[in-house]
Amino acid sequence: MQALIHEIKAWGKVYGKQGRNDEIPTIYFGGGTPSVLSAIDIEQILQTVRENFTVQNQAEITIECNPGTVDAVKFSSYYNMGINRISMGLQSSWNEELKMLGRIHTYEEFLQCYQDARQSGFANISMDIMSGLPGQTIDRYRTTLERVVKLEPQHISSYSLIIEEGTPFYRAYEAGRLELPDEDTDREMYELTNEVLQKHGYHRYEISNYAREGYEARHNSSYWKRANYLGMGLGASSMMDNVRFKNTSIMKEYIYLEKEPVRIERQEEVEVLSLQDQMSEFMFLGLRMMQGISPEEFEALYHENFEHVFGPECKKLEKEGLLCREGGRIRLTKRGIDVSNVVFSEFI
Repeated sequence: MQALIHEIKAWGKVYGKQGRNDEIPTIYFGGGTPSVLSAIDIEQILQTVRENFTVQNQAEITIECNPGTVDAVKFSSYYNMGINRISMGLQSSWNEELKMLGRIHTYEEFLQCYQDARQSGFANISMDIMSGLPGQTIDRYRTTLERVVKLEPQHISSYSLIIEEGTPFYRAYEAGRLELPDEDTDREMYELTNEVLQKHGYHRYEISNYAREGYEARHNSSYWKRANYLGMGLGASSMMDNVRFKNTSIMKEYIYLEKEPVRIERQEEVEVLSLQDQMSEFMFLGLRMMQGISPEEFEALYHENFEHVFGPECKKLEKEGLLCREGGRIRLTKRGIDVSNVVFSEFI
């Protein structure tokens, strides 16, 4: 906590009130389970941000919460300190699946948690759910979707399980102990997500994200639009003025550095993005959004002719039925969404 408070104050001298005074439109407590901290700790962090940065009056302030780490008292504290959006990690409505995922909560505990958040005044709640889980069936996944929409959250993120190398899941998969849904079943779950959520009034605004009108996540959208973002805390990533960098993920190092002034040169994995890097990111991040990208905006940002830079790739993908042009914008088709990584690779 002391190291984090120090870091917030130090960056405030660079980008905050004592520096160039950037306005802050969104604040996000996440990248783990911040709700394990006491409400007093969260309030101290938020207060330090407000003291050192200019936070917009209508800023979106989100905290990720996992059931089992938060209760009605904490939710009331969050609400009173100005947090206005809750992101809950449900993942599944089946206790067997939650246990298999290593979650510490049951579905019944999640429901109580959700009710506590609502009763504390939160009108903007997001939920995460997952498909493609070991042993998961179409019927079970459909039930999870139907249970979620019945609760009427404002935002739903749906992700397919990705097994990362080096994790216990990966080792179990390699040893043949995980029975994952086959490719056809996984695809059916993917299609089912869109079908059920659209039917219940959630519009897809990004490949994995759905929202009621006006409740699209402003913070997450800023990543896809390549806005500046400053990550603070252990292992936090940033992109400021086309320079990407991250904090150390080693706790002892992070705490030691609390004694020093913050400098970008001190960060890990510093990458200065070339013009080509920036233009590529504009494409493969922007195309994640259903509204797609604007060639006109591209030319205003980079002072390069869009057709000269990416015209051949776009024409090829249009011919293959993966991209389309409408109203001056270029976006993924339904088929393009299904094979989005293939589309994105054309711009790298």
